[in-house]
Amino acid sequence: MIRIGIFGYGNLGKGVECAVKKNKDMELKAVFTRRDPETVKIMTEGVSVYKEEKLPEMKDEIDVLILCGGSATDLPEQTPKYASLFNVVDSFDTHANIPKHFDNVDKNARAAGKTCVISCGWDPGMFSLNRLYANCILPDGVDYTFWGKGVSQGHSDAVRRIEGVKDCRQYTCPVEAALDAVRSGSNPSLTTRDKHTRVCYVVAKEGADLSRIENEIKTMPNYFADYDTTVHFITEEEMARDHSGLPHGGNVIRTGKTGMNDEHTHIIEYKLTLDSNPEFTGSVIAAYARAVYRLNKEGDTGCKTVFDIAPKYLSDKDERELIAHLL
Repeated sequence: MIRIGIFGYGNLGKGVECAVKKNKDMELKAVFTRRDPETVKIMTEGVSVYKEEKLPEMKDEIDVLILCGGSATDLPEQTPKYASLFNVVDSFDTHANIPKHFDNVDKNARAAGKTCVISCGWDPGMFSLNRLYANCILPDGVDYTFWGKGVSQGHSDAVRRIEGVKDCRQYTCPVEAALDAVRSGSNPSLTTRDKHTRVCYVVAKEGADLSRIENEIKTMPNYFADYDTTVHFITEEEMARDHSGLPHGGNVIRTGKTGMNDEHTHIIEYKLTLDSNPEFTGSVIAAYARAVYRLNKEGDTGCKTVFDIAPKYLSDKDERELIAHLL
């Protein structure tokens, strides 16, 4: 059994917990939190919740530690730190900062003989793989990625870090006209702003400066500055009533030409429709936790991304069975 530890028990931590239950070769060993462990009630019976400070003491009892913090401030610090103690998987999703994050994690993981996968989920993650495959198949082409409509956990978390914000749900919405233009094969030239809009529903703390909060959201680099963003301030009751779910999804599309004179057009599209963003993300992470465990056993250490890992390492089936039934 692959012994899994979860650090951070928010929506993603719960999603990972559900995914571990679905994988027969995995067991949840422990959950770690920065909160008072007595206030954290998990769904798996017989598994203890510990303070973060307990992690170093349990480095020999956990095969893979899954980090479920936010990309804005948690993972840039936590993943390099715990890569020195554990095989680690995270879902770091600030695309512009992935190269720097990779280097920071790789240095510590190699020094400790550990194996880590960063930026694991559906984007970055599954969408990244499909962009790569499509680029290789249609080298003369154009990539397009659309997200939503759905709740972005990373963007919602980034807004919650703003002073005066009590809660937030951030919806990423594709611009339908842009999506239709891409599917037509016309290869439109689209800016970031052309492809998506962002809508934030924010519960502010009593007495907070709403104008300042709205301005900080709209000007936040890497998250909102390049988009048309609408901010709605709502009550806690409205948040619970209207925004309790966490759906998401999106499309990766590449259009390309083949033939000696570019006479044929091809469109590759990969689509996800997710009822629960964190549960699906947790399911991807669990599969890559298996790969991390296996690679480390083989002595392949350092930081990895989804580009580095052969698909067979994700499956609990042996290679002959995969060839016989899925190839």
